[in-house]
Amino acid sequence: MKISRIIGIVFLGVVIMGGLSAFKGNYAGSIRGTVVPADAANRAWAISPTDTLKASVLQGAYQITNVKQGAYRIIIEAKPPYKNVARDSIRVMDGQSTEVGEIRIDQK
Repeated sequence: MKISRIIGIVFLGVVIMGGLSAFKGNYAGSIRGTVVPADAANRAWAISPTDTLKASVLQGAYQITNVKQGAYRIIIEAKPPYKNVARDSIRVMDGQSTEVGEIRIDQK
């Protein structure tokens, strides 16, 4: 009886450890940058085939958080009389911040 109980406990431990190792950690990254002129935009959007995220543009700066690894299109949503601007192929890696740099917004 004791041996079968020990075998059962060991088996249960192996199953639990195997299940835990099957999950990969999700280390979200971020995308950040600046907009010129500083008061020309409302929001910054990060769009991928599986995700859409946004952040406010405050004093010309934005940071989009909780971004999964992958390629994104960044769209800066401009205030009138300025026009929206997009940047493609922005790569985000797990747990890293991606710096887009300065995006200049022109008037319509």
